[in-house]
Amino acid sequence: MDDDARSTGSGLLVAAALGAAATVAGGRLLGRLTRGRFGDTEEYNVAKVSISGPIKRDKGRPSPLSGPGGTTADEVVEQVEAADDDEDVEALLVELNTPGGEVVPSDDIRRAVADFDGPTVAYATDLCASGGYWIASGCDELWARDGSLVGSIGVIGSRPNAAGLADKLGISYEQFTAGEYKDAGVPLREIEADEREYLQSLIDGYYEQFVETVSEGRGMDPEAIRETEARVYLGPDALDLGLVDELGVEDDVEERIAEELDDDVGVKEFTPDRGLVERLGIGAERVAFAAGNGVASVFAGDGRDLEVEFR
Repeated sequence: MDDDARSTGSGLLVAAALGAAATVAGGRLLGRLTRGRFGDTEEYNVAKVSISGPIKRDKGRPSPLSGPGGTTADEVVEQVEAADDDEDVEALLVELNTPGGEVVPSDDIRRAVADFDGPTVAYATDLCASGGYWIASGCDELWARDGSLVGSIGVIGSRPNAAGLADKLGISYEQFTAGEYKDAGVPLREIEADEREYLQSLIDGYYEQFVETVSEGRGMDPEAIRETEARVYLGPDALDLGLVDELGVEDDVEERIAEELDDDVGVKEFTPDRGLVERLGIGAERVAFAAGNGVASVFAGDGRDLEVEFR
């Protein structure tokens, strides 16, 4: 056999090997992505729904970490309702790791959780703040870990002030409205005192709703809630204040649910019903991000042993 033939044969063998490897890898990825939709016969009596990241209505910008836009409030509501309709589900476990988010979407999730027909337990992992706590107050119990941050029972509203920039650029603001406060808070001009008072009254109204909601859901004195001044608390402090019921890890939470059901617990995680193409896309994004992160981490290390961030 001449050199050209040997080279061609070697190339074909390499191509065949790469093709076989790609087929195996693709099959494994497909299996992971479709597992739970097909062939999942494990028994369960508890539904788990996870709320992670900012709570919002829309998907927003895709992220390699969370997939295309993460899980929206509407998707979480659908998962809770699907669990409620599932005859095998007797209890609901709501896992929370969120800084909060939009008011009405948070309330939509809370209402869906509160309407669930059966015991409901919220479990705070890293962070259960603001809108996340609003949701948790709709559950029968709230658990947290020692290192969890819980609370932030407050409301924030903001507006950009571009009046100075507009003056520098020679931009003037003129708008035709009907109703004195129709354009209150427009960023191209300085806000007036009565407008500030009006907008603050809206924030105060949301805050009173928040306090009332938590007071009813958690059985707490409204004044005690106001005294938290929207702080977040570590798990043990949150327990002392009555913001959480118990401390523990997820196994402890499942044991508590088993006591409530007087039965062994099998947990099934309910996830958004996304199409196969979208799920494959999420998988590809995560693989690409992981590969890049692995390389970047070699050069990004700064020698520090511990890094703590507040976001």
